[in-house]
Amino acid sequence: MDSMSDLAPVDEAELAAILRDRCAARDPVWIKGGGTRIAPRRDAVLDLTRLSGVVTYEPGEMTLIARAGTSLTQIREMLAAEGQALAFDPPDVRGMTGRGGESTIGGVVAANASGPRRLFAGACRDHLLGVRFVDGQGRRLKNGGRVMKNVTGLDLSKLLAGSFGTLGVLTEVALKTLPAAHDQATLQFDAPTEADALALFCAALATPFEVSGAAWHGGTAWLRIEGLPAQLTYRRDRLLALLDRKGAQVLDAAATATRWQDLRDVHHFQGAMPLWRLLVKPTDAPRIADALRGLGGDLSLDWGGGLIWYAGPAAPADLRELVPHATLIRPAGLTASIFPAPAGPVARLSQGLRRSFDPAGILNPGLMDG
Repeated sequence: MDSMSDLAPVDEAELAAILRDRCAARDPVWIKGGGTRIAPRRDAVLDLTRLSGVVTYEPGEMTLIARAGTSLTQIREMLAAEGQALAFDPPDVRGMTGRGGESTIGGVVAANASGPRRLFAGACRDHLLGVRFVDGQGRRLKNGGRVMKNVTGLDLSKLLAGSFGTLGVLTEVALKTLPAAHDQATLQFDAPTEADALALFCAALATPFEVSGAAWHGGTAWLRIEGLPAQLTYRRDRLLALLDRKGAQVLDAAATATRWQDLRDVHHFQGAMPLWRLLVKPTDAPRIADALRGLGGDLSLDWGGGLIWYAGPAAPADLRELVPHATLIRPAGLTASIFPAPAGPVARLSQGLRRSFDPAGILNPGLMDG
């Protein structure tokens, strides 16, 4: 059976019929959008790329509704033509995962994928207005609307974001868009250690000058600011004066765009080593970084220290004992689970949700079970 063609629905109704049949047979299926994030684990692959196209885009209302299989590139280009953008700036993960394909907006929402601007603008789920999806029983469900005030009751949109298809298969997403930055600049500082970087981040983020990116790697720290040219100059000068760091450099708009795209897409850790995404309390970052160095490899910081990228040979058990919220982005030969196993109340809540939306356990089985 050619699962890539046999399980490639053209609309939501066909998708619902497929999932009803598979639920009745208790026959699992692996959900695939653009194929950029996770390799399918089963022969039965549910390919969503035919569920594509922009349903409606209203620049004046700053709202976008698109089908799940719509490419992220198409959406970015359409928004840019109107001077708008997705403020959470989802990364291009292909270099991290070593996979090809084309990222889709459904995959972005399912992964709650958020770039360095999350520090300032929030995560993908914070810009999600509503969703349509089909659950593991084949039920067609919707939640939310085109504006924030329409999100009432249980906010399933937020629940679906970051669930990686284990609760339901997204068919449409409604997102809030925002004006693109008129201008941008980056302040670049010498910061030999993670502790130096964290001190810099804490000082900068405590100011009212709207830092939209704070990252570090290899002894260099970067702070991004964005806005209108006149205010950008003022904020740049005030930050430089307040931080009072010798040898600070200022990157112009073009260099800033290149630098933060590289940081967003983790270009510095593309290669053959296993790559981990670690969520930590920012003030714990220096301590965790020291421990990671003892395990070998290299690391970088983003989100003002709240996100650590680690590329190295650490044993999965050792790494997850150090950082429970550790996701394996590029296995590179490791046989560890991608996601950590939930524990305690979180595990019970997760299992209860799965039973409600996917009682037969057919959607990406085992993916988020650790």
